Amino acid sequence: MQMNSSGPLVDQFQRRISYLRLSVTDRCDLRCAYCMPERQVFLPRAEVLSLDEMHDLALGFIARGITKIRLTGGEPLVRRDMIDLVRALGRRLGQDTGQGALEELTLTTNGTRLAEFADDLAAAGVKRVNISLDTRDRATFATLARRDALPQVLEGIAAAQAAGLKVKINVVALKGVNEAELPELIAWAHDQQFAITLIEVMPLGEVEEDRFDHYLPLSLVRERLESRWTLTPSEYRSGGPARYFTVAETGGRLGLITPLTNNFCDGCNRIRVSATGQLFACLGGTEQVDLRAALRSPAPDAALSEALDLAMRIKPLRHHFVIDRPGAAPALARHMSMTGG
Repeated sequence: MQMNSSGPLVDQFQRRISYLRLSVTDRCDLRCAYCMPERQVFLPRAEVLSLDEMHDLALGFIARGITKIRLTGGEPLVRRDMIDLVRALGRRLGQDTGQGALEELTLTTNGTRLAEFADDLAAAGVKRVNISLDTRDRATFATLARRDALPQVLEGIAAAQAAGLKVKINVVALKGVNEAELPELIAWAHDQQFAITLIEVMPLGEVEEDRFDHYLPLSLVRERLESRWTLTPSEYRSGGPARYFTVAETGGRLGLITPLTNNFCDGCNRIRVSATGQLFACLGGTEQVDLRAALRSPAPDAALSEALDLAMRIKPLRHHFVIDRPGAAPALARHMSMTGG
C-alpha cells in the first residue's frame, strides 16, 4: 500500500488532527469493574485487523499528518506478535512522508505483561508508556480488577523504569474505592519520578455496577488536594486531554482528565480506531467510518483517503457524557475496550 496523501486532517471545526489511538485488540487479561463485565464477550478473531493491515493503516494516517500514535486495547500486550507492529512503526519514527513524520510512538497498558516486553518496546523506539494503576492495595486491586495481578503490574512498572521508559500512571478516581488512597498514590508516583493522571469514570458500556455510585468529580478531588498541597497550573501539554498541575511539595506533575466536570473537547486533536478498523471520530459519539472496508477494497489508497475525509466531516464538536442519577444507562453501548483507550 502506497502512502498517498490529500492533505492534513482538519475537521469541520478547524481542529488539526495529529494524534491516533490505535487499538490492536479488544481483549484484556483484567476485568476492571468500571470498564467491562466479568463475562465480557470479546470479538471473534476473524473480525480483527491483521497486524499488516494495522501497519498499512498507520502509514496512511502518517501520510495525512498524524505525528503521534498510541497503541491501545483492551490490553495491547496480550495480542500475540504485537511487538512486531511496534518494531515496524518504530522504524517510521522521524521519517518524513511529505506531510510530516511520526514523532512519537507510545503505549497504554495495564502492566501485567510489561516485564516481558519493556526492553523490546524501548529498543523499538518507544520512549514512554502510560500504565493503568488504580490502587497499590492488593486486596482492593483484586476486587476492582477481578484478578489478583498487582504483583505483576508492579514488576512491569519496575521493568519499564529499568528499560529507560518514561512512565505515567493513569488512575481512575472512584468514590468509596480508591478515593482515600489518591494522595498516597500521587506521592508514591512522584517519589518514583513518574507523572500521574487522575481520570473521571466514563459511562461507556454496560457493567454490573452502577457507575453513579463510584463517580468522583475531580473538582472535589482537586479541592481536597489543595488543602494539603500547593497545585500550580502548568503550561505542559502531552497532546491528550489532560490539564496539568505542578505539586510544589512533591515536585511532580499531576494531570486531571475531566470529561464530566469540565468538558475537554475544544482542543481535540485525536481520533480512535478499533481493532476491527472502525474509526470513531469521538470517544463519546456514535460517528464512525469503516476503515477495514477501505483497506480491503480494490483501491485501498483512494478508499482510505476518502474515508479519512469523511471522518473529518462527521467529527462532532464535543461528547455528551453525563452521570447524573442512579441507574442511568451508559452514554454508549460499546465498552472502552472496544473503542480503544
